[in-house]
Amino acid sequence: MARFLHVADVHLGFDRYDSKERTQDFFYALRDALARHAIAPQVDFVLIAGDLFEHRNIQPNILNQAQICLQDLQAVGIPVLAIEGNHDNRPYGTKTSWLRYLSDWGSLKLLEPGDLAAGEPFYAPWNEDTRRGGYIDLPCGIRVLGSYWYGATAPKAIEQIAVAIQALPPSPGRTVLMFHHGLEGQIARYQGALRYADLLPLKTVGVDYLALGHIHKNYELENWIFNPGSIEANSVEEASFARGVYLVELDQAGLRAELKQDYCQRPTVRLRHTLRGQETVDAVEAGAIATLQTAIDSGQVNPADQPIVELRLEGSVGFDRLDLDLRQLQQQLQTLSGALIFLLKFEAEAVEFSTSLGDEASRTQIEQEVFLDMLTAHSTYKKRAGVLAQGLIDLKDQQLEGRSEPDLYDFVRNLIESEPSERIADDA
Repeated sequence: MARFLHVADVHLGFDRYDSKERTQDFFYALRDALARHAIAPQVDFVLIAGDLFEHRNIQPNILNQAQICLQDLQAVGIPVLAIEGNHDNRPYGTKTSWLRYLSDWGSLKLLEPGDLAAGEPFYAPWNEDTRRGGYIDLPCGIRVLGSYWYGATAPKAIEQIAVAIQALPPSPGRTVLMFHHGLEGQIARYQGALRYADLLPLKTVGVDYLALGHIHKNYELENWIFNPGSIEANSVEEASFARGVYLVELDQAGLRAELKQDYCQRPTVRLRHTLRGQETVDAVEAGAIATLQTAIDSGQVNPADQPIVELRLEGSVGFDRLDLDLRQLQQQLQTLSGALIFLLKFEAEAVEFSTSLGDEASRTQIEQEVFLDMLTAHSTYKKRAGVLAQGLIDLKDQQLEGRSEPDLYDFVRNLIESEPSERIADDA
């Protein structure tokens, strides 16, 4: 029986939130997952099915992270077999990549099909001296084949791979193929996904385990297609995705793949606070703080974990969104939550009021209703909307009469500062 660990979409060097600690999370997740589920059970080999790195060009410290993890495996004699993904494949027109560098230095084995145009066979056996090859037959009785990142040409590439597999000598046992591409129906808004029918030629020619990468959500199909998902969540939207690493047992009797998720990952929490359009700015701030405090009290947010927290303010508001100091509120919420990263998303719409007017309405009536609608939609002024609307009409008339700017300023100040009862008395 052979046992191996299937990993994909590690994304070392992840830097989306401009946080050194968050970048380190991806290293900690990989090293812990390997320690728990490759080194501890002493697997026969480890697969990295693409996107070991976040970028094609990486900083020295990110290369060092990869080397540390690979050295942990080398120290206990566990070989690593890898392919390039769309994030870490070689740039067009070049002959090398950082995965090729790691392969040349013996840290892993990069399995790549040959260049048919140059007269190379599509699948040549791994050569330890040249550090080149498209497949390898392991002592545990498993054949592992590599591939490239094919993008939109993946369906055609699968046909080519299937033909090449048929031309190989008989496998010593079961066959595993690493392929970095996604299957349709797994996540929304993913263009260019493969259909199940596109993959069937691989099953026909004897692929027992198709080790996928690329989509960051775990899925498996028909007990031969497996995608573990990313090691860590690459965004708050991915926080709800199942993800992990597959610990696989494979022999002539069958296949057993168990998704392992018990390794170091930073918790991510998504919260929502719905606004009804009647709250003042102070009430919105108090409501956001109360929503977070409730999550803390319930244990959903644990400040000691330094989580990633997102709070969405949804619904409608009766004031200009610029009146709400989002930066200050975000800092206050981050301090309260102890979050490494706190994302405050303001997605509330302004309340809109519209009064129906007939065709016979006069200009003055139209102006008054426009002012009234605008003021009613603002939580600060809605209780005095009628008085203030008339005041704005009076202000317009005074401006047309040629009143001085100081006089107009005094009129506006008195209009805003006066209590409703005082204004009504003045009008009377």
